[in-house]
Amino acid sequence: MNKTRIVGVFDEENSLLAAVNEVKKEGIEINEIYTPYPMHEVIEAMGKKTRFTTAAFLYGFFGAFGVLAFLYYTSVIDWPINYGGKPTNAFPSFIVVTIILTILTVTIASLFTFSARAAIFPGKVYDQPDERSTDDKFVIVFDKPGVDGNVEKLNAILKEKGALEVYEKELNLKK
Repeated sequence: MNKTRIVGVFDEENSLLAAVNEVKKEGIEINEIYTPYPMHEVIEAMGKKTRFTTAAFLYGFFGAFGVLAFLYYTSVIDWPINYGGKPTNAFPSFIVVTIILTILTVTIASLFTFSARAAIFPGKVYDQPDERSTDDKFVIVFDKPGVDGNVEKLNAILKEKGALEVYEKELNLKK
């Protein structure tokens, strides 16, 4: 479902942050912000919260538990080998393998979680608001129906805060 969006393009980080703060003061909802590199201030200003770190912790916890359970089962219960009179359930011998496989589990599971959450898959056609956001420009996108009668006010705020250009575009974005 395509919607008309208002797109503001900025040349520098500080002018984008000033525009974001001013727009938030006016109560205008921001649809999305695109930056050429990660900016934590933008994520905080938009009020977005993530549970990705919690998911990664849970992947690590269950991955480590699963690896330890597998190692214990194979070396103590299923096929105990007595070599040199050493105990079969010697925990220190499991540590390195557990750490490596836990890291692998967290990495693979986080990759799939991120890909599923971001709806990234091969062959997907993405409607990018402005091609320059992948190079060196900062782009802020507003939902035109969400702005209501404040379009002129929004344009004035964006231009005042240093937007290179403000234009309308039909985009198919989330939200």
